[in-house]
Amino acid sequence: MSPRLSGRRAAAGTPLVHRLASVLLRYPDPAVLARLDDVCAVLPAVADPADRARLAAVAAHLRALAPTEAAARYVATFDHTRSRSLHLTYYRHGDTRARGMALLALKHAYRRAGQDPPEGELPDFLPLMLEFAALAPEPGHRVLLQCQAGLELLRGALAERGDPYTPVLDAVCGRLPRPGRRTLADWRRRAAEGPPGEEVGLEPFAPPEYLAAAGHSPEPRAPHPAPEPLPTGESR
Repeated sequence: MSPRLSGRRAAAGTPLVHRLASVLLRYPDPAVLARLDDVCAVLPAVADPADRARLAAVAAHLRALAPTEAAARYVATFDHTRSRSLHLTYYRHGDTRARGMALLALKHAYRRAGQDPPEGELPDFLPLMLEFAALAPEPGHRVLLQCQAGLELLRGALAERGDPYTPVLDAVCGRLPRPGRRTLADWRRRAAEGPPGEEVGLEPFAPPEYLAAAGHSPEPRAPHPAPEPLPTGESR
């Protein structure tokens, strides 16, 4: 099993796990699919055998799909349901004004670490957060801790449907401290109740599926900014 930490520092090898998970969780456009060979080439540098197997399974699954099928499955998994959003602040704040403040706080955290988040993506988009955590491990670990509830709720929703992306979330969540019983009970309550709702004036912060449900036409999916090149032989 992946190491579960008791402190607030990332375990050795975590930046590489975050880098690979960031690629695997991006929309599988041709540029991302072309990087799967690089992912597989770097996998031997992942020291933890369980995490290496998890990431390898997802990479193999994506490589076995036709590009159109990979894209369709990604959209069905992450873009059309409230319980499997890749935008992590949504799980805690839903369509409320507090989410806007949480997004601003994330942007400030990125900039304090010397990373300017791209304009075309919200800062709570999980692949972007993982890339940030790979480049700036300590502040990245902190922002993932702040969004741990969202990570665990996403992982639970994926596991419930037996989704092939589940092992990536297993690897990412396994690199964070194990939550206590009260925290777990709170997360289960959130999962049962769903995110809070306060839709007035919050369209810039709502996931695309909510804009569509409200009768707004979402913007076409734009390519995500290209992630940093994968390392070769990295064993951090």
